[in-house]
Amino acid sequence: MSLAEAVALVVHITGFLAIIITLWATAPRRTAADALLNFTNDGGWSSTGLSAMVGLLAPTAVLVGYDCSVHMSEEIKDASIVLPRAIMGSVILNVSMLFIVIITICFTLGDPAEVLASPTGYAFIQMFYNATNSLAGASVMTFIIIFMLSVCAVSEAAACSRQIWSFARDKGLPAHTWLSKVSPHWNIPLPGIIVSLSISALLSLINIGSSVALNAITSLGAVATLISYYLTIGCLVHRRLFGAPLPDRRWSLGQWGLLINVGALIILTPLIFFLTWPLTTPVTAETMNWSSVMLAGVFIISTTYYVVKGRKEFRGPVVDVHREE
Repeated sequence: MSLAEAVALVVHITGFLAIIITLWATAPRRTAADALLNFTNDGGWSSTGLSAMVGLLAPTAVLVGYDCSVHMSEEIKDASIVLPRAIMGSVILNVSMLFIVIITICFTLGDPAEVLASPTGYAFIQMFYNATNSLAGASVMTFIIIFMLSVCAVSEAAACSRQIWSFARDKGLPAHTWLSKVSPHWNIPLPGIIVSLSISALLSLINIGSSVALNAITSLGAVATLISYYLTIGCLVHRRLFGAPLPDRRWSLGQWGLLINVGALIILTPLIFFLTWPLTTPVTAETMNWSSVMLAGVFIISTTYYVVKGRKEFRGPVVDVHREE
């Protein structure tokens, strides 16, 4: 994992520079007024402001997932100080790069209608081709995106398997006896990896029958992740204001901690609310945002399991863990 992530970091930085420089050097340029001040409302909403809030899903989706490294903490040396620094460094680096990417796209996109109508089905591929006028050039730039997405998929699968393993270790999942096992030869939670990859593969097959059904499932991702942030930060704020003192920690936001936590909740509230809205109106079965329905379904299933069986077995969170020799 460490070697793969090191290679990914190099490709991430060099690929970013290669794509940005190419677009600024060769792509058609829009005026500043057109790129920064021309707003469109193609969703049929009553105002451009409301349309902008509903469209927060795309920019928000790329700013979640920084918690993935936390789920690997039991395999990281000196995690209590290394992880917070890694997360903060990642946020600073990627948000800065994201800002540059957004500005670049705004100025080098060309005609938005033409790009969105691309026969490739992906606007960014058409933008690459329009900039280079070369199939080879556009293919190389697209490969960089595909490579980084593939690395992200590996990292997310690893983090997901550790979530399954740790929750099963606390007896919070069905079949927890099997799911909490660690392969003695590879020293990884092999059952968790098998379940994670199997479910992902089966879900991807849904796209063969209905892309709407797959989108209904995947739409849950961003909303569920933000809700998990909201619950975690909310509990921390409650503990700071009304509960017992927080335990000793090696990394802290200091006197700014409470203010930052409250600010995060204020920002997350409208994000979670608007992420459940459909992108266009009038709403049909194809354009419906099914994330709220999926979230309610997961909540009902998990609550039912907890009431029937989970509350009798779950013991957690586990504070001290000892390796079985």
